[in-house]
Amino acid sequence: MSRHSAFRVAIVAGLAVLLLAMGMALRPVLISGEPARHPVLNATEIGFVQDMVAHHSQALMLVQRLDPGVEPSVSTLAGQIADTQRTELGMLLGWLRLANAPVTATHPMAWMQHSEAHQHRAAALASRDSAMPGMATTAELDQLAAARGGQAEVLFLQLMRRHHYGGVEMAAAADALLTGGEVERAARGMVTEQGREAGLLDLLLAQRGV
Repeated sequence: MSRHSAFRVAIVAGLAVLLLAMGMALRPVLISGEPARHPVLNATEIGFVQDMVAHHSQALMLVQRLDPGVEPSVSTLAGQIADTQRTELGMLLGWLRLANAPVTATHPMAWMQHSEAHQHRAAALASRDSAMPGMATTAELDQLAAARGGQAEVLFLQLMRRHHYGGVEMAAAADALLTGGEVERAARGMVTEQGREAGLLDLLLAQRGV
């Protein structure tokens, strides 16, 4: 082979390698029909999880402000509630991290506006400080922190009862809006668990004539 022919062969081979490399680089752009990557959580799931993070956080706050000298029946239930809420809070925060979503919602409770029936019931459970159902006001939190003995027991039970029924309302709304997935299953679990705990709160209030 002459030197000129060998040079042409080298050029052709080099162009072939270059075109092959360009084709591989452009393949993800040019090929259509590949399945799109689904988001970890949809907008409703993110909104519910963000609001439930705030809701669970206040439940822990209520337990922290309870007088440690209350009767064992109340302190034991408070501890059980704190354990459950803390475990679920870790799960909720983990989901938000996987979804690369902020912990706090820009517009709290916006996801629930699609459920009109739940929206009206939630409004009745909302406090003056928050549109979120069941939340205690700043004044109520301060009052609980200052209460002692029987007064602390009754106030804690009342605030936690309202808090739980608000959480059940939120979880039931999420269950109604979602169509499967881990968040919906968690919401159903919250309805069951917080409903059970609310029943125990009712029982302890009834024992105190409230």
